[in-house]
Amino acid sequence: MIKQYLKVKRISEKGRGVFSQRKIPSGTLIEESHVIVLSAEDRKLIDKTLLHDYIFEWEDPENDKKERRCCMALGLVPIYNHSYQSNCEYFMDFEEETMQIKTVRDVEKFEELTINYNGDWNNEKEVWFEVEGN
Repeated sequence: MIKQYLKVKRISEKGRGVFSQRKIPSGTLIEESHVIVLSAEDRKLIDKTLLHDYIFEWEDPENDKKERRCCMALGLVPIYNHSYQSNCEYFMDFEEETMQIKTVRDVEKFEELTINYNGDWNNEKEVWFEVEGN
């Protein structure tokens, strides 16, 4: 499920991003997409490719946390850009193997929708591409 009012646009300094074509209230589920869960072995291979920038940690609390699994989200999920004060947050459903994107505040018409790659919408820990860029 992806809301019809979400549109992907090119942004010169970021590549692509997801934008809303209408105002969205806080707490709105705007996307629920399936994921493909990858093993720790698969992740080692993906980490050597461009796909590394589009995967998410998949640490199912019911499974061994030492296994560094990841997932490739389908839908628009990999296209949301990062912000430390994002207007959306993502949630993982390990049983259903899905990810949901919900707004954490009101979003204005034509505003870019962002997530915090650290998981929590306001987590200010440096993300990998900023650490590597230093």
